[in-house]
Amino acid sequence: MTAPVMTIDEPSLAAYLEAHWPGFKGPVTAEKFAGGQSNPTFLLTHAGGKAVLRKKPPGQLLKSAHAIDREYRVMKALGPTDVPVPDMYVLCEDDQVIGTSFFVMQYVEGRVIWDPAMPDATPADRAGVYDAMNAALAALHLVDVAKVGLSDFGKPGNYFARQLARWTENYRASETEAIPDMNRLIAWLEQALPADDGRVSLVHGDYRIDNMLFAHDAPRLLAIVDWELSTVGHPFADLAYQCMQWRLPNVGSFRGLDGVDRMTSGIPTEADYVALYGRRTGIGEIPDWSFHLAFAFFRLGAILQGVLKRALSGNASNPERAMKARKNVPVLARMALDVIERQA
Repeated sequence: MTAPVMTIDEPSLAAYLEAHWPGFKGPVTAEKFAGGQSNPTFLLTHAGGKAVLRKKPPGQLLKSAHAIDREYRVMKALGPTDVPVPDMYVLCEDDQVIGTSFFVMQYVEGRVIWDPAMPDATPADRAGVYDAMNAALAALHLVDVAKVGLSDFGKPGNYFARQLARWTENYRASETEAIPDMNRLIAWLEQALPADDGRVSLVHGDYRIDNMLFAHDAPRLLAIVDWELSTVGHPFADLAYQCMQWRLPNVGSFRGLDGVDRMTSGIPTEADYVALYGRRTGIGEIPDWSFHLAFAFFRLGAILQGVLKRALSGNASNPERAMKARKNVPVLARMALDVIERQA
């Protein structure tokens, strides 16, 4: 298997940025960040300092995936709000410049927390980080979608019905072998789909700790990144997706909180985190929690199946990591079924 070429035509990029980014002056160098499974991301160094470029991957892509333009648009819209995002500089939808569409945004100097257990942090730092994530999630879901110009950012109707159909379609398109637990999970989700309660908000779509940048010297959230899966949808989707972290193990390629001592770590329990979010948003208790958690596990499994399919096709941003995660889809399906069986 040959990995895709992840390089940037730097002279072509510099010429484009000089024409479309006021104040930019070349030359520019582009160095790919090691992380990321979807949209390749590069550190740009130029005469005026640093910036970040995010682009679509090469090759044949799934329908609606790698939505560079949507990432740019939502972060641009959230700039004036209480939701911390980088400044947006330029969006290029001309594939001729560097081979795919891309955007350039502010380089935020901060720490990425790859392990949600934060093993090297103090209890106070952990508590502060989790409180900051909770506050930012509540702030995102309280944004007036119409006021920031994103009323058309998602389709009307039952969000979970649309998402279940979309990710089932994507999963089937990426399926490389039969996974009986995934088939059982999809069938249960279709049967247990709750009625539309009318709640609508912006959702991030991949709200987890390693998609955030924190200050080096304080538990202050500086920026939320990786908005590729964002849409106008249902706020419980983000909350449940993040709360999977409490149930995932912290072994292998999984980075979860299962087994972390809540009494001494400073990390809240899942129930306390959800209750705090409910108070901040005014929603209160979250109904149909088992469905939302099971759906979150399914959706992540479908995403990882797409990553695996791209790796097998030679189009993954990080092929080695993608292939190592091969066994994770059936594990996620089994965990979702465990959630369902416990509440039955």
